[in-house]
Amino acid sequence: MSDQHRYLTVKRPGRHETEVKKSRFICSLARVADEEEAQAFIAAVRKEFWDARHNCTAFVVGDEQRRERSSDDGEPAGTAGVPMLEVLRRRGLTDTAAVVTRYFGGVLLGAGGLVRAYGSAVSEALDQVGIVERRPVALLAVTVDHARAGRLENDLRAAGHAVREVSYDAAGARIEVGVPEPGTAAFHTWLAEATGGTATAHPAGRTHVEVDTA
Repeated sequence: MSDQHRYLTVKRPGRHETEVKKSRFICSLARVADEEEAQAFIAAVRKEFWDARHNCTAFVVGDEQRRERSSDDGEPAGTAGVPMLEVLRRRGLTDTAAVVTRYFGGVLLGAGGLVRAYGSAVSEALDQVGIVERRPVALLAVTVDHARAGRLENDLRAAGHAVREVSYDAAGARIEVGVPEPGTAAFHTWLAEATGGTATAHPAGRTHVEVDTA
């Protein structure tokens, strides 16, 4: 996933089980960075539930070069992986993998029933696990003398800036701050006014911060 874009993904790994006409549907979810991680997660779930009749899968990774894959794993074509993938698409998710394990309960569900069951398994699991928005931020290293460091840290937090790390050495303090990239110029102006020009800020990379969507 590009550092330049905000995107939605699952809040954490998780699992949720539903039952439809005596069949058990166990949805396992994970956040994955690329297709290799997605395939590794799928392989691990299939190994764990090796005795299940079906381990159907769907994943979405990337942004500009988005990759989507799904598998019905023996269910009638289009009744499992595709509806699972459609739920991920509809929720606007990426860097997310889902495996729905089915233990057959002896009652046939029909094509429409399977589509609803697999889609609902993923949707309900997402509701349980939660979704976050990952927003890109620029990291700025703010340096200031010891005398002003404590007050500046408090002022940064009070102004709503994301203070990530504070360290001290003989020369003074280094405060790492996460700033939304469109706001870096405004931050430099704020810093100059707040410290009378005694503090400086230099680029220190990029990262993402997570914000709950609900």
